[in-house]
Amino acid sequence: MVKPLFLCSTAVILFGCSPRAGLDSDPPVPTADALSSEKPADAAPDEFQVNFKTTKGEIVVAVHRDWAPNGVDRFYQLVKTGFFDGCRFFRVVPGFVVQFGITGDPMVQSQWRESPIADDPVVQSNKRGYLTFATAGPNTRTSQLFINLADNANLDGQGFSPFAEVTTGMDVVDSIYAGYGESPQQHMIQDQGNEYLTSEFPMLDYIETATIIEGG
Repeated sequence: MVKPLFLCSTAVILFGCSPRAGLDSDPPVPTADALSSEKPADAAPDEFQVNFKTTKGEIVVAVHRDWAPNGVDRFYQLVKTGFFDGCRFFRVVPGFVVQFGITGDPMVQSQWRESPIADDPVVQSNKRGYLTFATAGPNTRTSQLFINLADNANLDGQGFSPFAEVTTGMDVVDSIYAGYGESPQQHMIQDQGNEYLTSEFPMLDYIETATIIEGG
């Protein structure tokens, strides 16, 4: 059974429902070697920057491998393969998070869902502007991310480990279209990709390109 992304309304999230429930991603389909402890051959640099060119402007993030090495390596792989190009910001909860990371091509998305990564210890707090992977439980991170719109320290004890921070363009993040709230359904995005979102939620902002800043 597919676990839904939105188990709580915004109001309930803010007044007592577990924040973890509101930040889940669809459970991945694990493979035998998905949680290998070996450092991947294409491990990320210790420090680098990524430029997200979005429909609202540019967002630059600084990535720190020592914050969450498994998460950073996965993020680096996703950016290098163009995974985020065309990704919609499909969930925006003002004062909480902006969530994204389901690619517009269901076939590509299914491949990443079959490769979860091992958890990282939480060494940084979920401060405003920090990037963190969504999760469906222990060792289930795949491709979904959220940017904290506020200081969400209550997420720290639940295993959400930040790995990067917005250094330029937090005003752009704040301006991302929030009119649909939590209406886009994750299982529909997984199954139909951007075809579903373009048809049902045409006002969603999205990432045009995500690129490594050379020398950054």
